[in-house]
Amino acid sequence: MEKTDYGFAKVVNLGYEEAIEKVTEELKKEGFGILTEIDVKETLKKKLDVDFKPYKILGACNPPFAYKSLQAEEQIGLMLPCNVIVYVNDDNKTIVAAIDPMASMQAVKNDKLGEVAETIQRKLKKVVERL
Repeated sequence: MEKTDYGFAKVVNLGYEEAIEKVTEELKKEGFGILTEIDVKETLKKKLDVDFKPYKILGACNPPFAYKSLQAEEQIGLMLPCNVIVYVNDDNKTIVAAIDPMASMQAVKNDKLGEVAETIQRKLKKVVERL
């Protein structure tokens, strides 16, 4: 798994659609549901008439932890849901990447969110590692 300043990613040995199905299943195992699904390729074609690689943004939410976060920080909804992306890179490999909530929480100066962010980070890492 590759770590960046704001997330973690993995090349997966799955086709694009299969990776979307598998990551959705793995997210469910960790208590997440998909609230939003943005097909970037489709949107860019429709809005700009440009061709783009297969690329989806999945807005994942773990309701108990989202609720706990909202209780601790009223405007934390600006950083929810947790985005997970699935795309095909220039080498025609399927990539799955997830936001690192610890990185995004650094912008919020609220100690009550640290434990939640650590737990969500562990869960998202498990999802990516199992693919």
